[in-house]
Amino acid sequence: MASEHAPTAPEYIGHHLRHWQNHAEPQAIVDWSYINYDSVFWSFVMGALAVFLLWRASRKATSGVPGKFQGFVELLVEMVDTQAKSIIPNATSRKAVAPLALTVFVWIFFMNAMDLIPVDLLPRLWTEYYAATGHDPHHAYMRVVPTADLSITLGMSISVLLVCLYYNMKIKGVGGWIKELFTAPFHAHGAVGTILLIIPNFFLNMVEFGAKTISHGMRLWGNMYAGELVFMLIALLGAAVGTALTAGGAGLWVLHLLAGSAWAIFHIMVITLQAFIFMMLTLVYIGQAHEGH
Repeated sequence: MASEHAPTAPEYIGHHLRHWQNHAEPQAIVDWSYINYDSVFWSFVMGALAVFLLWRASRKATSGVPGKFQGFVELLVEMVDTQAKSIIPNATSRKAVAPLALTVFVWIFFMNAMDLIPVDLLPRLWTEYYAATGHDPHHAYMRVVPTADLSITLGMSISVLLVCLYYNMKIKGVGGWIKELFTAPFHAHGAVGTILLIIPNFFLNMVEFGAKTISHGMRLWGNMYAGELVFMLIALLGAAVGTALTAGGAGLWVLHLLAGSAWAIFHIMVITLQAFIFMMLTLVYIGQAHEGH
């Protein structure tokens, strides 16, 4: 039997970019039968953690001098509430939308923060468990950053679209919203002009809804996917040391440590900013649903 060799750089990155799925073969470009179990699992875990921490903060809230945790959550709530007031004019809508935006921000921040865990830690633990249960460890795939999975980010952006459609119909009425789909943005005077512009208006409105939804999800995915890939490339510097300790290998290991630390510190800003942007776009899109063309 041939001796097992260390994976090459393409094999290492390819393995780390594979999802734990309900199919053994790599995922096709478009195939709705695939389920990424790892993304679903970690997104639920991070969502439960976000809800638990917000619930705990509300239970611990006091009218006196707040503690550090309560003070931080209150600061976060005030920030989201201020943004919601400046974007959404309807006070009744804000009672539902502001908590939604807060949950989205905290949830996405926690999912993004999974990128700060060492690249090989959780996948290595999963591989060892896989081998211990009698399975082939080479097929132990595990990606732990849900927002680096396009299906998760597009799922969230589609959920925002559904909320936008709900408020379009609630604020404008079903008839008013349907009328707007066919008469805006090109308003015409007279029956002939209106009939001629029905198709262009409807097409442009569908493009607007689609473009906002796709860009909303892909912006978050693109940034987190790139960040995850950079961590993998930095990890390869440490893996290049091998078993033989040489001056060059030691230099690569030190470079890997410094580069990983620097990127992790910078990435804290990235994961926070991406969560904030997704939350703000959620508020903006829902706010636009309250406005007429």
